[in-house]
Amino acid sequence: MRTRIYLSIVTILLLITSCNVIDDLLTFSIDNQTTFTIESGFPLGTAFDIVTPDVTTNSSATFENNNTKADLVKDVKLSSLKLTITNPSTKTFSFLKSIHLYISTDGNDEIELAYLDDINSTSNVLNLTCTSQKLDKYVKASSYKIRTKAVLKESLTQDITVKSDMKFRVTADPF
Repeated sequence: MRTRIYLSIVTILLLITSCNVIDDLLTFSIDNQTTFTIESGFPLGTAFDIVTPDVTTNSSATFENNNTKADLVKDVKLSSLKLTITNPSTKTFSFLKSIHLYISTDGNDEIELAYLDDINSTSNVLNLTCTSQKLDKYVKASSYKIRTKAVLKESLTQDITVKSDMKFRVTADPF
């Protein structure tokens, strides 16, 4: 009887471990980036929108490089979103009170991608909090739009260019 219990426990552990190993083999990242400009002259304390140019995904090539196809992709989530001020290089995010980024395509509704509220930063880099939204249909599209909603706490005397680095975690089915 004890042998059966031990054998059952070992079998269950092997199944759990092998499923995790298979998922790791079928998981990869897609990196995309876009740039947007926060123009001087926006009012303090009120939210304003910034729309970026369409971001081309090149996802089909990435899927192919990882030995899969778009129809086998089962789960895409944002794993990190980092904002970096590229111009002026000496500027920090101390002027920003909050920022929210949204993703959309022509055929899909807009959903929140990442955010950060109550910003108290003296750095030119911000790591945003990613939402847990499923992003399959957005990353599988040929391109998507990013809309940024920001609230300033300091007035700006010059335009600020910000680069957004996005890393998506992709899991595909084996068949």
